[in-house]
Amino acid sequence: MATKAMGSKKYLQLLLFQVALLGPVFCGNMLVWPTEGSHWLNVKIIIEELIRRGHSITILVSNASLFIKPRAEATENFVVYNVPFKKDTIENLIEDVVALWLNNRPTTLTFWQFYKELGKLSKNWHQMNRLMCDAVLTNRELMAHLQGSGYDLLLSDPVTLCGDLLALKLAIPFVYSLRFSPASTVERHCGKIPAPPSYTPAALSELTDCMSFGERIKNIVSYHLQDYVFQSYWGEWDIYYSKVLGRPTTLCETMGKAEIWLIRTYWDFEFPRPFLPNFEFVGGLHCQPAKPLPKEMEEFVQSSGEHGIVVFSLGSMVYNLSYEKSNVIARALSQIPQKVLWRYKGKKPETLGSNTRIYDWIPQNDLLGHPLTKAFITHGGTNGIYEAIYHGIPMIGIPMFADQHDNIAHMRAKGAATELDFSTLETQDLVDALNTVINNSTYKENALRLSKIHHDQPVKPLDRAVFWIEFVMRHKGAKHLRPAAHHLTWYQYHCLDVLAFLFTCTAIAVFILVKCCLFCCRRCGRIAKRKKE
Repeated sequence: MATKAMGSKKYLQLLLFQVALLGPVFCGNMLVWPTEGSHWLNVKIIIEELIRRGHSITILVSNASLFIKPRAEATENFVVYNVPFKKDTIENLIEDVVALWLNNRPTTLTFWQFYKELGKLSKNWHQMNRLMCDAVLTNRELMAHLQGSGYDLLLSDPVTLCGDLLALKLAIPFVYSLRFSPASTVERHCGKIPAPPSYTPAALSELTDCMSFGERIKNIVSYHLQDYVFQSYWGEWDIYYSKVLGRPTTLCETMGKAEIWLIRTYWDFEFPRPFLPNFEFVGGLHCQPAKPLPKEMEEFVQSSGEHGIVVFSLGSMVYNLSYEKSNVIARALSQIPQKVLWRYKGKKPETLGSNTRIYDWIPQNDLLGHPLTKAFITHGGTNGIYEAIYHGIPMIGIPMFADQHDNIAHMRAKGAATELDFSTLETQDLVDALNTVINNSTYKENALRLSKIHHDQPVKPLDRAVFWIEFVMRHKGAKHLRPAAHHLTWYQYHCLDVLAFLFTCTAIAVFILVKCCLFCCRRCGRIAKRKKE
């Protein structure tokens, strides 16, 4: 009996010791307002990690979503709402955006026209976005369900507006996850992040932080053009937000209430610039060590021998190419000694070489992490670029639309990539670019340097993103990190009222001084005149 009692006592002590090691555990209840495409892939990684840590996640998704597929067996909860448009509406808008960039890439002479057309397409997106908003906010049954669910936080991507508005209606804090907003006007004007145009390149400008005089002119013009074009439709959102909240407000004021801004880049990619305490850079949060390849794919990779392989993908948003363009590319790939794995869904090119295999889908991260990979041909999406940085793979960029030209410009400036123009791409251009990147060791060295920077962080990007989300849930906000700039008018922020006051005081002082001098001069003149008389 004594032995049994001692055994029970030891078991109890061990149990208490394990409980002490665990410490307090916080499990929150979070709502997600997502965006399509690669934006969803990043948020999905965060969601999976939050679920692994015991949090409850609910995702609001429209029945017209292209990439977000509710699954019955999913660990997260999906709430599907109906919108008055179909999936092809989104697909057509994406095709129009891609076509705009491919056919009208902005130059010095076409800058204004490009932003004007981009503004029109953005207006179409925001009209569709408002329909999504209405579908949720005017659905009384859905809103009652959401209000009764006791959410601690809402995670939103500001490219699809309304998440912030929904958070205010539910009286919960919200966190943003984004690469950058259209034209970055949101971060600068609503987030109040400083952006000195002398060395902070405007989004979509394809500039670096080392600009010539002419490039600084282009940069300043870019900022003002973007502000003009994209703020032109903000007035409609101001009216909409004021109507929903029942008080005068603006889109920018509402977005400025974000507790934390999770920016999906890092200093291995970004140029040094000022940032604020409530902005966290978490680029590469989706990256992970490479896993083994499927058997058939591994055998093909190993057959490349000492030459290695090239990985080629234009991302998930570009489904196929014209038959002529695909033949130009296939002919170039057939002329290199490396084996090529090409993600492509279009008609098989007749010039396809025996060294190239086409796949509907490839395990891109695992291929980039393979020791035989020599180069990555990419459209320049942020996710793909970060996987290349993570594994130290040099790139050939063929940017097509949105932030892709900017992303490749960053990699070129850091010496880890070369760029080709898709609209004028010829076979020899691609052959030369591949030979340059693969055979010139500086590209590989620079890619490995960026990889070392990326891995040398005190906290992994995903852990940092999750920490700040949990931080906001634990403290019911992070108001102490928001700058006082949110409470200033535009003229107070730029100290124009102070400058006006100082200018006025100076002008008055000069006026009085001049008057005194004139008075003294006249008086002295009269005295001198009397003496002469």
